[in-house]
Amino acid sequence: MMRRNILRVWVVCWLMLVWILLWGTFSAANILSGLLVALVIILLLPLPAVPVEGRVHPLSLLRLIVTVAYYLVLSSVQVAFLAIKPGPPPLSAVLRAHLAVKSDLVLALAVNIFNLIPGSIVLEIDQSRRMLYMHVINVGNERAMARFYSQVTEVERMLIATFEREKDWRPSTDKADRA
Repeated sequence: MMRRNILRVWVVCWLMLVWILLWGTFSAANILSGLLVALVIILLLPLPAVPVEGRVHPLSLLRLIVTVAYYLVLSSVQVAFLAIKPGPPPLSAVLRAHLAVKSDLVLALAVNIFNLIPGSIVLEIDQSRRMLYMHVINVGNERAMARFYSQVTEVERMLIATFEREKDWRPSTDKADRA
């Protein structure tokens, strides 16, 4: 109960900050109206509870953030080079990647990470089989495809190390999750 209340207060503060940033001025009127809008959203439009089944490991989370930042920079440079390189456009394809993550929350995080990294975008998610179908730029040779699958495997491994270690995993007992 305490955790839920702390989370609600955090969400209200976050929504207030977004409201203030949208208006562009820090004033008492914006703070009060932001509080009002945040409370209306929290009370009248509640989101369903998302089961948290694992534990966050801060050191692994830091490694995940650094690795994703590295891929963001590397892929941005590669896509920029492909854009200015003379010659025919690079070969692109839709590739399938299986992820061994257990949680829907971690699967959604993985999809967001892959969508952020330039050069690929998730087109379809097979939630039951944990399969992602991604459009990938520059897959003209085996080395490029191996690099893509290596990147997917590394991100998957880091997500599991950060959120789904076997010793910390407690499957949700919510009836809605079992259906």
